[in-house]
Amino acid sequence: QLQLVESGGGLVQPGGSLRLSCAASGFTLDYYAVGWFRQAPGKEREGVSCISMNGAITNYAESAKGRFTISRDNAKRTVYLQLSSLKPEDTAIYYCAAGQLCVNWRAEHLDYWGQGTPVTVSS
Repeated sequence: QLQLVESGGGLVQPGGSLRLSCAASGFTLDYYAVGWFRQAPGKEREGVSCISMNGAITNYAESAKGRFTISRDNAKRTVYLQLSSLKPEDTAIYYCAAGQLCVNWRAEHLDYWGQGTPVTVSS
């Protein structure tokens, strides 16, 4: 089965950190740009960060710059999103998606989506 599987979400206090993982199953991730998106309750899904196929290019939404770091390990078919200095407004379901390219901080022409992992930032 061809799919992306996210993990690593959870409950964290403001100022805390989490590392999200996005693992590809049934296909190689080498030929895809990968983006992280999030959807907060009652809001539209928004792009957070995107990484190019070889990891040379990374882009971030303004809300993520300086706090989030995207990386990838193609040998493990996994993309990571390190979340730091978390704020309550970062609370959302975080999704990864594999696509053809990054357009700024969004992956576009998407072929695969994960099921999402929840992140809750609360004291």
